[in-house]
Amino acid sequence: MTEKPRRGEPQTGLPNGGPKVNLDRALKSIVTVQSSIPEDAFTAQTLGEQRSGSGVVIRESGLVLTIGYLIMEAESVWLADAEGRVTPGHALAVDGETGFGLVQALGPLNCPALELGRSSEAKLGDPVTVAAGAGTRPVRAMVVGKQEFAGYWEYFLDEALFTSPAHPFWGGAGAIDRNGRLIGIGSLHVEQLSATTGPRDINMIVPIDLLPPILDDLLAYGRVNKPARPWLGIFSAESGDEIIVASVAENGPAAAAGIRRGDVLASVGGSEIEGLGDFYRKVWSRGPAGVEIPIEIVRDGRALGLRVHSADRSSFMKRPRLQ
Repeated sequence: MTEKPRRGEPQTGLPNGGPKVNLDRALKSIVTVQSSIPEDAFTAQTLGEQRSGSGVVIRESGLVLTIGYLIMEAESVWLADAEGRVTPGHALAVDGETGFGLVQALGPLNCPALELGRSSEAKLGDPVTVAAGAGTRPVRAMVVGKQEFAGYWEYFLDEALFTSPAHPFWGGAGAIDRNGRLIGIGSLHVEQLSATTGPRDINMIVPIDLLPPILDDLLAYGRVNKPARPWLGIFSAESGDEIIVASVAENGPAAAAGIRRGDVLASVGGSEIEGLGDFYRKVWSRGPAGVEIPIEIVRDGRALGLRVHSADRSSFMKRPRLQ
């Protein structure tokens, strides 16, 4: 899957064949999510200090599921329902592995909780409604892909959902099946390249089946209660058969080890890298955060062996604080 963020005009309407009463109710569960991030936060320059997107109410208590980058390091969060009523929220958790984020409303939302569906049951060609907040209209779409996804920021899903046409306001949008149930949360707007149909804009959706196994931990601890994966601070991209370093996080492990923009990632622990997803698997298989990762790079035609002392990505982030 090739990542290429794009913007465009929304396609409006609702899928045919679904029970309208369920879908109408489901759309009332979509809220707008706005957050403010301190200017000295680790992600402030890359993701911005003011972030806006959507979320989905999943419990009557006002628990909102969104995409994590909207609330990462947030010092304040505000939620707005379809009528524009605004309620403060608290950023409860961000899970770096799935990409999910949780916000707890600190006042009444007056929104129904949306039932969780099963993303594993979604089939290619199934109708889906991708719905965002802020008064935007839902997009009539269909499932066009179920496959692995590797993101340039050390992110990988074994099986993501892909829907088309793309919703232009994808961040935190709810993907709703024909029965009015939530099957995923919008993460990206990407370009799919196909030999038969050519390029087309699609949404990458984080599948909802990843949530139930970790939800209790996220509510109790603000993260999954297990050792963190090793993080290198490398932003990389596939170019033909090569994995190229696009940039490195300032003061991150890779930068400290001497990895630079333009380096080619060749192997991990002597095992050749066969794609971006394979690179992540090899790094994560070495042990938990803090483990040393032996990486061979190619720079100016010369092979160099480096040892990167990995870290827990969350240790670089500001902790959310209660409003």
